[in-house]
Amino acid sequence: MATLNATDPLLPRLPSSSPTLFAAKANKGLTFAELGNALGRDEVAVAALFYGQAQASAADISKLSEVLDIPHAQLQSQLSGFPDRGHTVDLPPKEPLIYRLFEIVQNYGYAYKAILNEKFGDGIMSAIAFTTKVDKELDEQGNAWAVITLRGKW
Repeated sequence: MATLNATDPLLPRLPSSSPTLFAAKANKGLTFAELGNALGRDEVAVAALFYGQAQASAADISKLSEVLDIPHAQLQSQLSGFPDRGHTVDLPPKEPLIYRLFEIVQNYGYAYKAILNEKFGDGIMSAIAFTTKVDKELDEQGNAWAVITLRGKW
């Protein structure tokens, strides 16, 4: 289960909500998938909330308060602002598309790591025994969407 401890070097860069949320998550023994089901959100989106990389809605705050037994007023004060993303990396790439891909990892990287560790245990995804795929999808309005699949051996 993904947790956050007092010696984590990332801790000083995280918002005040992170220790609160992670402690309650650990006390309840819940995974991000279980929290995602309770909130009606994807598990990566919920993990991103925990790392301060996504904005919590009023419904998210209410449901997290209920599920994790955290006082609503405390969560509201900690989660009501705008996320302050990107504190984990100091030098972003300059090329716009590469920067966007970098931004995805920067904003969701710790959420992905937490989910992967919860599903596979301690380890890393290989970038050698690895495949990636890019697809194009069109929505009902004709807007193009990029679909990037990353597949690495664990």
